Amino acid sequence: MMKPDSEAALADLIKSANGPLSVEGGGTRGMAPEGNAVSVAGLSGITLYEPGALTLVAQAGTPVEEIDRVLAKEGQRLAFEPMDHRVLLRTQGRPTFGGVIAANVSGPRRIQGGAARDYALGVRFVDGTGEVVKNGGRVMKNVTGYDLVKLMSGSFGTLGVLTEVSVKVLPIPETQATLMLRNLSDAQAVGAMSRAMASPYEVTGAAHCAKIDKQTPVTLLRLEGFEASVKYRIDALKDLLAETQADMEVACRDMSERLWESVRDVSEMEELEGDVWRVSCKPSEAATLAAASGASGWYFDWGGGLIWVRMPRGSDLRARLGAFEGHATLVRADRETRQALGVFQPQSAGLERLSAGLRARFDPRGILNRGLMEPVSAGEM
Repeated sequence: MMKPDSEAALADLIKSANGPLSVEGGGTRGMAPEGNAVSVAGLSGITLYEPGALTLVAQAGTPVEEIDRVLAKEGQRLAFEPMDHRVLLRTQGRPTFGGVIAANVSGPRRIQGGAARDYALGVRFVDGTGEVVKNGGRVMKNVTGYDLVKLMSGSFGTLGVLTEVSVKVLPIPETQATLMLRNLSDAQAVGAMSRAMASPYEVTGAAHCAKIDKQTPVTLLRLEGFEASVKYRIDALKDLLAETQADMEVACRDMSERLWESVRDVSEMEELEGDVWRVSCKPSEAATLAAASGASGWYFDWGGGLIWVRMPRGSDLRARLGAFEGHATLVRADRETRQALGVFQPQSAGLERLSAGLRARFDPRGILNRGLMEPVSAGEM
């Protein structure tokens, strides 16, 4: 494992590489594409934090828990609520700031606040030729040409290796509560979540899971803010959703925090055997897709826009779902299944041409996390 301790050392390493490099942050995702292993964990530390400006800049290898700790002292947080994959994937390591941005890791709050990429203000990275590239800044602004901040978010290290990221942070709300609705079917739950999110009551989490209490389906609607406001909005949601005839209960702050940590980290599937898939779709299609999967278990997040699906080992979920507006990502499986099915949904011909053009521009030698997001042709290096 090569572990450069500076951006310059990383640039030299990439420039002199004569074969593929497998780049990782904290090693919590277990992807490990082919090539010599390179860790950015040596590039660690918060380089700038201005609480009054709601801005933080940190090196890519900085542990997320360190950032959370520093922000919490000022009553602030990462607004996009990144998932900790160690729970579901049963891995070790420590999630890193750069890894979160590179994979655009975004939790339940995405439905209200946006994804990780929406809070990234600027990036520094080393491309596949060993050149250092900087884009964006420390405040929100428009840029011309490539929006590399957005481009690097979700590229999984295939276009460049992040070395530093600046993000916008937000205050921690005074309190939170979750309205729990029991005994709704999947379709009824999606309808209830859609109504709640379309209301003026500022729902910051909407999930539906049949395994929260191991007995009956539970639909979760989270509200955050000042205590009096949360109480008022919870009561208003109860009135709005009374026609569902669901049994309702309110989980106050401590229980609400535990519930959403479980939803965020897919904790309900931690001890269950089988492959785990992440399906992004139109919320209106969630119930139909879940039923078509023939899965042994699932739950909805993002109001139905995200489905976590547990399948028997080696099952091809994409073949079962057929064509739909969205994509299915294989998150947990053994190496053989990953190789056979691929981690990411195959792209359309047009998108693949665009992706290939970007890879040719930023990694012309094809050495960064090679094969992770696209198939490797026989005979390639």
